[in-house]
Amino acid sequence: MMNRTRLLLVPLLCAAALGAQTPASGGKRGVTAEDYFAFKFAADPRISPDGKQVVYVVSRVDRERNRRVPSIWVVATDGSSAPRQMIDESYSAGGPRWSPDGATIAFTSSFNPSAPAGAPRAAQLWTVSAAGGTPKRISSVANGVSNCSWSPDGARFVCLTRTGPSDSLNTGPDKSDVRHYAQSNYKFNDTGWFDDKRTHVCVIDGSTGTAHQITEGDSWNDTDPSWSPDGTRIAFVSDRTGHEFDHGHNTDIWTIPYGGGRLTQVTTSPAHDAGPVWSPDGRSIAYVSAANEDAAPQVYVIATEGGTPRKVAKNLDLLPGGLQWSDDAKEIYFETGVRGENHLFDVDLASGAVRQVTHGARAVRSVSFAKSAHVMAYLANDFQNLDDIYVAGTDASAEKKLTDVNGVLWKTLDLASVQRMTYKGADGWDVDGFLVKPVGWVAGKKYPMVLSVHGGPAGQYGVDWYHEFQVDAGKGYAVFFTNPRGSTGYGSKFQQGIVKEWGGKDYIDIMNGVKFVTAANPWIDTTRIGMTGGSYGGYMANWMAGHTNYFKAIVTLRGISNFLTDDATRDGAYGHSGDFGGDIFTQRDLFWDRSPLKYVKDVNTPILILHSDNDYRVPLEQGEQWFRALKHFNKTAEIVMFPRENHNLTRTGEPKHLVESMNWQLYWFDKYLNGNAKAIAPDRMTPVARATP
Repeated sequence: MMNRTRLLLVPLLCAAALGAQTPASGGKRGVTAEDYFAFKFAADPRISPDGKQVVYVVSRVDRERNRRVPSIWVVATDGSSAPRQMIDESYSAGGPRWSPDGATIAFTSSFNPSAPAGAPRAAQLWTVSAAGGTPKRISSVANGVSNCSWSPDGARFVCLTRTGPSDSLNTGPDKSDVRHYAQSNYKFNDTGWFDDKRTHVCVIDGSTGTAHQITEGDSWNDTDPSWSPDGTRIAFVSDRTGHEFDHGHNTDIWTIPYGGGRLTQVTTSPAHDAGPVWSPDGRSIAYVSAANEDAAPQVYVIATEGGTPRKVAKNLDLLPGGLQWSDDAKEIYFETGVRGENHLFDVDLASGAVRQVTHGARAVRSVSFAKSAHVMAYLANDFQNLDDIYVAGTDASAEKKLTDVNGVLWKTLDLASVQRMTYKGADGWDVDGFLVKPVGWVAGKKYPMVLSVHGGPAGQYGVDWYHEFQVDAGKGYAVFFTNPRGSTGYGSKFQQGIVKEWGGKDYIDIMNGVKFVTAANPWIDTTRIGMTGGSYGGYMANWMAGHTNYFKAIVTLRGISNFLTDDATRDGAYGHSGDFGGDIFTQRDLFWDRSPLKYVKDVNTPILILHSDNDYRVPLEQGEQWFRALKHFNKTAEIVMFPRENHNLTRTGEPKHLVESMNWQLYWFDKYLNGNAKAIAPDRMTPVARATP
């Protein structure tokens, strides 16, 4: 077939602009930023009750509409047939859930062809036969529904919906559009400015679609609904102290009859309790609880009527989530990150022993069990592969890969690999680093390197898929990334090791890693090392700029420059108090001492600042302060502001912005690491013709 050529209005990479693509072997090429437009993303696998099929979501990028579009698919667990699409993209469907008898699949969708063009479309509950056919809309809830699940008898659903006083107020042209708050928690990065609506639990009749809201309140949200095995009660999570919107963290587990009525408060501690899951016999509830924001959560079991909870795991020093009971109620499964990987674990309730179930240099997530069939389905990815659907026995035996959602594209790509390198950080602590060689690496040749620092700092790098690292390697850069103190997956002592040490021992951890990897790999050109990072990594990029001239170029994404103003304006007011042993009023000098802005006069490295207009976690003013100060002292700096984006630009941002953010980094490194004075900024590129099949 002849190729068609069309003119793209989105600027594309070209060799002259951002450096030539590194030649790869076997006719393959390195990964580019624009490959994101061709990626497919598997998510939310759910195995059928009999263990014979898995329903899941696949999203792709619609480049013309600059959005991700999901569809729902089903695949047989024995691999006897190819995956088939159940719900097409027109439904924008998500959250597929099997009925208890496996005959029907429920999902949520905003599909509403009768709605006026441009009108908001609330997601509603739908069902479709597992054999296929025309979907049927079940609910018509005014503000839509989410997080739906079937009752054990398949007769009804529990969902979440949002309601508030404004639902019944004047909606005409004279309606006030100001934002009015009386509590200090009034915005959140992921959702923006709060309105007066709160999340509550509703039950929907599967036959009639009638919805009945069974919880209420204007001062709290109700989340995490979970059916009791007999279908008579629903557990949920709520902070009903009245302080949720004054940054309270005292959530408890509650239960309520499915038809509404008297609440039972199951947990009563001042801790943060979440994720309730009923035992198979309905007599107990498992959940996770953390004493405070900085404490490691633990797994507990409590009687459904309340009482004294029992901590079930001995020596658990990880961050458990996604609890699920075994069918015989002797074990509780959970997912967690560990040393740069993510895996399924279980805890034996009799002994308290914790056992790792899945293994390998990869990330295993979203595990779904067909307990009676002793089989489970899950997502897994690694450094060279995006997520696919896998199935295995509940002991992880007989694992089978069921999908290959990016197989066609992957056959054309030369993918970089990763090498773990453990070295000594501050205080002699072991720190994990990870090195990626450039695509097409040749012995005896010198290569530039980019250091990346992850966000958080409560997070981890490792063997997951990282598009940006593949892009860097494809452009001829080595990439080095580390898990310094403050990272998760290495225990609470390691995670808490950053308290009062921002810019201190964490800095030593990272720089020791750079020294270690360059000494062990003399092919790395130490005169051409760049540095980048986002959020906490952006902070560290700013900090390093004022404390070392080692790096020849720095790109900082959504980074803190001034802790005093950040803590006063971010979502989660005074959220760094735990990091500094007090708030900005009691520890003002320490907050300022660890602010990169204090050291701006010492910066000599060219810095590119990437920030988002709607970032409420690290507000845009942080990037503005840093940029203005750098220019005030005649430093080499540029700033790029992304409209409509929040703190999650490089994860869930608009596809064109996500791709462009990578191209800005390539531009800066090409200019200052490769010395390409002709490097063209992405917003200065002219549209180019692109051949499409």
